[in-house]
Amino acid sequence: MQYDVKTPSEYIDKLENDWRLEKLEELRVLIRSKAPNMSEGINYKMLSYGDANGIVFHLNAQKNYVSLYVGNSHKIDPDGELLQGLDTGKGCIRFKKSVAISETRIAEFIERAVVLWNQGSDIAC
Repeated sequence: MQYDVKTPSEYIDKLENDWRLEKLEELRVLIRSKAPNMSEGINYKMLSYGDANGIVFHLNAQKNYVSLYVGNSHKIDPDGELLQGLDTGKGCIRFKKSVAISETRIAEFIERAVVLWNQGSDIAC
């Protein structure tokens, strides 16, 4: 779903108060803790996280899941160990209602993405 908003707080205010908001907030906390120097903004009508070199993550609440967009996840996690058991595409990680984020290794994945980004590695699609 796309929200016509200009700020992260407007984005959050547009969401329904349901499981998607809870998952999105949990992922926001992880991103902010693993990437404290990245700023949160709006890009492509989604939450975005980046620095002067560009945007690393996008976060969006869809109808049936919450999406974390990361460029090319295979460049970050080549053997898939950190994303094992998650619904993934090339650059999208989908968190459905039944997924307990705390029982995944997404925090490690986010941390690895930030380290690679800060080293200047190409993690784009």
